Amino acid sequence: MIRKLRGNISFLPLALFTLAFVLGPLLYMAAISFMRRHGSWGIEAVFTFQNYKRIFEPVYLETFRQSIRLAVITTITVIVTGYPFGYFMARLKPVWRNRVMILIIIPFWTSALMRLYGWIIMFRANGALDSLLMKLHITNEPLRLLYTYPAVITGMIYALLPFMIYSVFVSAEKLDRGLVDAARIMGANRIRAFLTVSLPLTMPGLFSGVILTFIPSMGLYFVADILGGNKVILVGNLIRDQLLNVHDWPFAAAISVVLMALTSLFLYLYRLVTRSGKLEGLV
Repeated sequence: MIRKLRGNISFLPLALFTLAFVLGPLLYMAAISFMRRHGSWGIEAVFTFQNYKRIFEPVYLETFRQSIRLAVITTITVIVTGYPFGYFMARLKPVWRNRVMILIIIPFWTSALMRLYGWIIMFRANGALDSLLMKLHITNEPLRLLYTYPAVITGMIYALLPFMIYSVFVSAEKLDRGLVDAARIMGANRIRAFLTVSLPLTMPGLFSGVILTFIPSMGLYFVADILGGNKVILVGNLIRDQLLNVHDWPFAAAISVVLMALTSLFLYLYRLVTRSGKLEGLV
């Protein structure tokens, strides 16, 4: 009895923290999403679905469409580049594995904003990339790369690629190489052994990387601001503008709730896939 009471007491600080700083703000956000704006900064406690109806207006639907499109492109590119990197990093010797891991971590020692401003130096006219391309006689004049859609995608990939690498690395590191060798002994070539053994066993890490890439890429508005020059508007930019410029807190809350619902859907699909019979039979 005393031990059970001590366990409940030790759990109390975590429960209070979760209630005050996680569940409480989420419930408050959901509540004001059903209210309406009053004055410049005020909120009127009148129940309404108007904020959610506004999301289906063409201008806001276009923002969601553009955000999802950018998230899909970013996620596919990150998978193509990050999965092989994480997979083969897990196969390196411990010394080289630690060195590569440090090289990936080092950029995170500086501010994300400072790293993105470094891309401005790369992409601006007559910048480092333009100088290199013209010296190699690939281009004859400066390119207009800064404040474009490809520049935003590059910034997203740069910011989110490490999450895919480490997610795949964790799964690939636990991979039993004996199963791959057994598949090779049974006559499978390297590609077949990878598709039938290695890929299914590392699928949980791949799905984790997809979640850590797809959802943030819809809300990292500062990447679109810095590299897109307000030409690329994401859902995160829309929420920021409604809060700081328009001061329409209920509508911003409604957009946030929709984004949170999309996040919850992806988490549910992740759990559904990882718990399915196909993966449980292999993992």
